[in-house]
Amino acid sequence: MNTMEHILELARWAPSGDNTQPWRFEILDAHRLVVHGHDTRDHCVYDLDGHPSQMSLGALLETMAIAASTCALEMRAIRHTDTPDTRPTFSIEFLPSPGMAPDPLADAIQARSVQRRALSRRPLTPAEKSALNLALPAGYRVRWLEGPQRLAAARLMFRNARLRLTMPEAHRVHQSVIEWNARYSEDRIPDQALGADAMTTRLMRWVLQDWRRVHFFNTWLAGTLPPSLQMDLIPSLACAAHFLLVADHAPHRIDDYIAAGRAMQRFWLTATALGLQLQPEMTPLIFTRYVREGRVFSATSGMQEQALQVSRRGEALVGQQDWHAAVFMGRIGAGQAARSRSLRRPLRDLLVAPGSA
Repeated sequence: MNTMEHILELARWAPSGDNTQPWRFEILDAHRLVVHGHDTRDHCVYDLDGHPSQMSLGALLETMAIAASTCALEMRAIRHTDTPDTRPTFSIEFLPSPGMAPDPLADAIQARSVQRRALSRRPLTPAEKSALNLALPAGYRVRWLEGPQRLAAARLMFRNARLRLTMPEAHRVHQSVIEWNARYSEDRIPDQALGADAMTTRLMRWVLQDWRRVHFFNTWLAGTLPPSLQMDLIPSLACAAHFLLVADHAPHRIDDYIAAGRAMQRFWLTATALGLQLQPEMTPLIFTRYVREGRVFSATSGMQEQALQVSRRGEALVGQQDWHAAVFMGRIGAGQAARSRSLRRPLRDLLVAPGSA
């Protein structure tokens, strides 16, 4: 394996929404490549403005820079400003940096994963909090939600679950991103990683095949209750804390979200290096942004109003300024690493021939 392949083999483990991996690599020579990004706004209700995919690309760039440090190489990345925001494109160059120490977070790249099941309620230690705070670059800080605020965050996630589970546009996404009867998945989320018990998972598989089934169960059989309890409320209570990564200035441009993705990845890798587990909780922030910008995300009556209620609960929890400047939300705690997880597409499937993209 050559140096470029080594870097990309690690970089491809960067996190992305629903394991979409919105990137392809065009290798130009031994030290240069082009990253061709894309978003999923044409089919994913959680990515209608492309910002979640842009954060994933930021996480990719940060992971690539960390991987390059293990080869005593410094990464330089320049975004092509002539490409549309739907297809962010970056020129990458790796420059020798003699004496450069490997970034200690490199060892956490492949171990980092999403843990959707219950975690320890042991409070984070001052040392753990300090390390996580220091992991963030200038311009970002952590807002911890502990004690009574953890309960309020759990209520927020439970309310948000109803929005996700009763929306036809979300149903189409859930149909496409889950790989059933799987412990691992290269390009989706395996059902065993969802956090539901076996009976609920089997029922979800049958119900999700057809929106009419979903609507019937939601209307007459409290169909959202079991998954909401198992995948939202219980995990939200079973953790050390929830947290927000808050930017000094609310993000607006694509470069703001790319930078936020880089900060998010350093925080997440630091948590992994500390032996902590993490689960993103991004949809309340996404729907809040849609509400704030007046973006219509569903043709179903009542969805915009539900999103407005989620937004107001978030503002009540941390204040309007922090809620609107938050770039990432999640829950965290000590616990075992996930036994089931998303993998990644093989590197060969992520490569494109020069000039063909």
